[in-house]
Amino acid sequence: MREACTRSRAQTVADHTRCRLGFTDREGRAKRGRARTCAKTHPGRSKGPHTRTVVTAVGPIELERRYFHCPTCGQGEFGADRGLGLSGYVTPGACRMAVLLGVQQSFAKAEVTLAEVVGGELDDNTIRQLCHATAAQATATRQHRSTAEVFTRAQAAARTERPVDSELHIDAGKVNTVEDGWRDLKMAVFARRERSAPTTAMDWEGRDLPTPLARSVIAAVEEASLFGKRCHDEATRLEWTDSSQMTVLGDGAEWLWNVSEQHVRDATQVLDFWHGAEYLASGAKAVFGPGGQAATAFVRGKSKLLEDGYPGLVDWIGELTGQMPAGGDGAALGGVSNYFCGQQGRLNYAVRLRRGQSIGSGLVEGTVKQLLNIRMKQTGARWNLGHVAPFVELGALVSF
Repeated sequence: MREACTRSRAQTVADHTRCRLGFTDREGRAKRGRARTCAKTHPGRSKGPHTRTVVTAVGPIELERRYFHCPTCGQGEFGADRGLGLSGYVTPGACRMAVLLGVQQSFAKAEVTLAEVVGGELDDNTIRQLCHATAAQATATRQHRSTAEVFTRAQAAARTERPVDSELHIDAGKVNTVEDGWRDLKMAVFARRERSAPTTAMDWEGRDLPTPLARSVIAAVEEASLFGKRCHDEATRLEWTDSSQMTVLGDGAEWLWNVSEQHVRDATQVLDFWHGAEYLASGAKAVFGPGGQAATAFVRGKSKLLEDGYPGLVDWIGELTGQMPAGGDGAALGGVSNYFCGQQGRLNYAVRLRRGQSIGSGLVEGTVKQLLNIRMKQTGARWNLGHVAPFVELGALVSF
């Protein structure tokens, strides 16, 4: 049944294509219309019909089209291929399906899935090539996109009268490259997000933070100074000229804040709350060991940090010091204190919650970095250095 359906579906597409291009009339007779012309408007000569098999979004079909030759220029082409957008034996629709699968799972699994869904005849190496070619094209055409207009229209697209914030989420992850082994891949997400309803430290986990109205992603395997310049150029492209209206959110790495200071100096800096919470959990566990008492202390620490920022954290450390049992690791609390001491100006969570603003870098952590960890760090996976950043950016386009 599957084979019969595939043949029927392929024949329908082929017949429709032949009719639309004017190769035959309804009875199948050859039609004579205006002569095809070359790029220089010289009349071409038909060299007769030729067939080829192409892979489409509904499976492989046999396509018949005519080859036209220009005696004046000495050039020729299949006009139907140009009209259908064919530059190879894979149609744009089939290419899109292959790329969607290839950025979400291994190329080998994408081959199996594509064959099962549409009976495609694309092997894993072809899917790999299509993904990298599409990624390279997307990166090369970044400057010509109308993203800036989308960001400008974000306020008008808001669902409420609440303000729309400009957020820059920055992070880094590891990727295994063919040339240099494990390298740092730096990523940034530019977003325009409508604020949520005001909330408090007691209720913030249940709030509905709106999905961004517009997003743009950049990625690169390069030094922080170069990536900072890349962030600045993207901000300029998006027409983010006033850095005082921006918020930079990140996990506390020094290079990240250096990029912010050098290229968006007046932006508000915010430490990703959940990254800071990891330090609280480690400190509580070091003092009390695993168990209910450490969990209770952790919840208390989160509340103090959200409500009072650095002063609340200092109070929490003092509480744990007074409750420390024999064998508790007091040095671990010192480490927690030292870490947050360097982040004091980035802990203004209570005010941001009351304004309905974000306090975490979830866009880059949960979306882009998830692609990096799940897709690109599969067992044995190694990537050509030049393919890494474009592939991540393409994956982000697909995910968003």
